[in-house]
Amino acid sequence: MAAEHIATDADIAPVAGLIADPTRAAMLNVLLDGRALAAGELARLAGVSPATASAHLARLLDGGMVTVAAAGRYRYYRLAGPEVAGVLEALAGLSRRPAVRSLRQSRQARQLREARTCYDHLAGRAGVELLAALLATGYLTGQDAFEVTSAGEAGFGELGVDVDTVRGGRRKFAPACLDWTERRSHLGGALGAALTGALLDRGWYRRGTVRRLVEITEPGRAGIAAIFAGKGLTSHTPVT
Repeated sequence: MAAEHIATDADIAPVAGLIADPTRAAMLNVLLDGRALAAGELARLAGVSPATASAHLARLLDGGMVTVAAAGRYRYYRLAGPEVAGVLEALAGLSRRPAVRSLRQSRQARQLREARTCYDHLAGRAGVELLAALLATGYLTGQDAFEVTSAGEAGFGELGVDVDTVRGGRRKFAPACLDWTERRSHLGGALGAALTGALLDRGWYRRGTVRRLVEITEPGRAGIAAIFAGKGLTSHTPVT
């Protein structure tokens, strides 16, 4: 007997099918740091031939999961937007972790749990603790979606984030984003992205050698401690 659907049901099977293929899933995961990669680099990271990668990327492009931009003879792919990243992060929270088979993999896993990007905003223990500190200082209020207080507008401004400009965009302003390693929320949306960009721009965080990995710098540790002293920020120690 054929399944009966309500007219407003979303047809999730095609999207699920795009993600379900191991090669396409590997490419999407690589793109989760928000940056664009050339097709050849995606092929290398996914462990397939350039021709195979091109066929998979064409399907992802047709399905609206990625976008592409040409630069000379190269084509650069990136996730189609934060909505796609959110789906991938949600699936990561439901998935089993792959087996760690080397000391290098174990170290990288610890580093990514400590501080990484979730598409374009800070995640891991550092992101969860930063959100907790923003709430404890009274910069933010709310639970599932946050609003900035008057004190928060001034505080974010000192960090280089114009809250009014961020709020005026089309993206969700400041939702809670469930962290799949910490099982608690970090700050997502336009405000989370703007704050993370500001922290990177002022050199308080830097991108690590592993994709999505970020590391706090000495100026960043001092600056964050000065703002959030006594507010529960206890991580931010590089994993060795």
